[in-house]
Amino acid sequence: MTLNIQKPRRPRALTKSGAPRKRPVDWEGKEQALLIRWLLGERQRGTMVGRLYDLTYHVPNGGQRNKKTASDLKRQGVKAGVSDLVVMDARGGWFGLYMEFKASPPHTAALAESQHDWLALAESRGYCAVLAVGLEEAKRVLSEYASWTDTGNWNGPGREPVVPMKSCTEWRKG
Repeated sequence: MTLNIQKPRRPRALTKSGAPRKRPVDWEGKEQALLIRWLLGERQRGTMVGRLYDLTYHVPNGGQRNKKTASDLKRQGVKAGVSDLVVMDARGGWFGLYMEFKASPPHTAALAESQHDWLALAESRGYCAVLAVGLEEAKRVLSEYASWTDTGNWNGPGREPVVPMKSCTEWRKG
């Protein structure tokens, strides 16, 4: 017979009124999961945007971690500011798409300086770099990107002109 002994939980931090604080909600993570589920549904329906499902992945840079795990991940190559979603499909003259995803208002977080810098770097290296605020804007971005001409066989001079993205929130300064 084994004993099932649970470690006691640390008490919750208290608000000024003395009530326990509510657990934080990962609004961005919940909406991003809905986006990926929608993309899978589009794949199952055989739509143009659904073709991006197998070519899209999430970079798990965020979240709460202890110091050791954060240090280990940094040594393994985790970098601040790397965009949430990457689509490794060359379209519209771009090599691929980097999308920084933010939750819909009123849960939208500000774009961090490191995220801005990463989007600028990605764009300077030939990637379409976008900020999408909320599920609906992210769907529009992916749908628009999927509608562009496939340029996956890019191999140097003669590349077609880059198509500007219209369906996203502006992230560039100035």
